[in-house]
Amino acid sequence: MQPSSLPRGLFITFEGGDGAGKSTQLRLLREALQEHGMGVVTTREPGGTEIGEKLRSLVLEHGHGQIDKRTEALIYAAARAAHVAQFITPHLSQGTHVVSDRFVDSSLAYQGVGRGLGIAAVAAINDFATGSLSPDLTILLDISAADGRARRIASTGGVEVSDRLEAEPDEFHENIRQAFLSLAHAAPERYLVLDANQPAEDLHARIMDRLQAVL
Repeated sequence: MQPSSLPRGLFITFEGGDGAGKSTQLRLLREALQEHGMGVVTTREPGGTEIGEKLRSLVLEHGHGQIDKRTEALIYAAARAAHVAQFITPHLSQGTHVVSDRFVDSSLAYQGVGRGLGIAAVAAINDFATGSLSPDLTILLDISAADGRARRIASTGGVEVSDRLEAEPDEFHENIRQAFLSLAHAAPERYLVLDANQPAEDLHARIMDRLQAVL
């Protein structure tokens, strides 16, 4: 049984458009926390569990047939339910910090706004899926659709390789960007919004400054 005296770990999430540099900042944060002797694990969504990774393949990879918008939203929620129950909550209860590449806010932006399902409807199914779990800190790396696409192409040697969501037109991704900014505006106490075009080292320093207050 988990000792009641053991403090709960922090739940930190990264959000933003594809190509914003979330993976880099997630790695830098993990390394910094480890250097300070803190227990930390990193994860991603959809994914983080065996079933979650299978669902990730179904919803993001091409070749699985048509996926309507409600099915898409429910697949993400199902993967997230497993992620919370099997990975996130157990680590947090052990006092380990959990840093995740995406969480519920991505569904609110991509399915709620991008797919037009409505934020309220998507929030409701994800509230059920997560047991109302909310991050302690969400870092939004803000980037334009054009800059994000250029970064993705550069990272693959000039060849554009896109999953189902990345392949959507720039207009779709600009809507997602605005949705994230709106979510951040509505919850400034939880969000840290950063210009993803800044140098990685500067972004990391800003993140660590904000994290000091959370810790």
